Amino acid sequence: MSSIWTPGGEHRVRPGGAEPDLQAAPRGAPQESSGPTESELAELRDQLARTPAAVVVTNHCLGLGELAALHLSLQPPQLDQAAVAIDALGAVLERLVGRLGEDESTLRDALAQLQVAFVEMKAASGAAPVDGG
Repeated sequence: MSSIWTPGGEHRVRPGGAEPDLQAAPRGAPQESSGPTESELAELRDQLARTPAAVVVTNHCLGLGELAALHLSLQPPQLDQAAVAIDALGAVLERLVGRLGEDESTLRDALAQLQVAFVEMKAASGAAPVDGG
């Protein structure tokens, strides 16, 4: 049995995409998927291989920004968690200057906005300095 990683966690995949057990849940209840088939996984791998790495990295950077914004929006804000995501985004952008294409300036603007929001929220909360933040 193989598996595939998604943001929702590790998912086991049965070879050949075996059908879910329809008797396991009451009629009308949502059925649990058995996951993608081997051929679907192969197609996803091929699609990923055809996608420029800069596009995939940009997508991950957007996820880091969303993660930081999520932690900043909680009540109370989780500044330590937001700092990790903000610092990770900053590290990627710093290391890949000029290599992420047309979206790089948008990512830099988003990072700057997150950094400003972080500093303002930290000041408003009277929180002690956060490592790296």
